[in-house]
Amino acid sequence: MQASMPAHPVLGVIGRSGSGKTTLLEYVVQQLAARGLRVNLVKHSHHDLALEPPQKDSARLRLAGAAEVMVASPYRYAIVHELRGAPEPTLAQQLARMGPADLTLVEGFKQDAIPKLEVFRVEVGQVPLYPHDVHVIAVASDSPAPDDLREGLVWLDLNAPNDVLGWLLQWHTDWLRK
Repeated sequence: MQASMPAHPVLGVIGRSGSGKTTLLEYVVQQLAARGLRVNLVKHSHHDLALEPPQKDSARLRLAGAAEVMVASPYRYAIVHELRGAPEPTLAQQLARMGPADLTLVEGFKQDAIPKLEVFRVEVGQVPLYPHDVHVIAVASDSPAPDDLREGLVWLDLNAPNDVLGWLLQWHTDWLRK
């Protein structure tokens, strides 16, 4: 199944485990939603997903062989799709399943060729990703920018989340003007 990217901005948020990606995303999503933006989020996991206890009807029906199970309530719905050995869908395929949005943020999928913000903390003890990924357009870090920073790469203070938010809002505006 071929799928194209949506007609709205998609920004990846990448970084090593423990760098603060989810904390930053939580703040950013809250602030964007408060400004009236509809934000979708795709989070990649390397772990199996256990969304319901195995004794619940939806889990029992999924385990019985249903390809997809939708659990719906007056408050929200969730679709669980069993791959059953099929290849993991691409990011574009995942995005095609989502509803309309002003912006989609993607945590993970660091190999995909989408614009990315890297969250980098020296104390995590691993090398940054941006030197080897031309799709990283900004880095939010608690350390100063290196002297040999790639031209055009934006360096943001991770400890000033409003600055990161401001950059993201400007990036969003610039994307819409293209």
